[in-house]
Amino acid sequence: MADVPIVYTLTVCPACDALRAEWGKLGIEYDERRVDQSQDTLEEALNFGESVPIIVYPDGRVVEGFDGEIG
Repeated sequence: MADVPIVYTLTVCPACDALRAEWGKLGIEYDERRVDQSQDTLEEALNFGESVPIIVYPDGRVVEGFDGEIG
């Protein structure tokens, strides 16, 4: 598994935009995978949840959605 969180997003998504803005401001590195740009990425994301953003942390923990909280 990667050393940074994997974040599944949509190109147009208010919660995804909020995550990108907040994590960018805080300098948090992550591997962004946009589910609307690849069927394979969409299918991969569906293994973890159904609501973007889906955050998969290096320890395997999964969080769906973004409310401004980190971790």
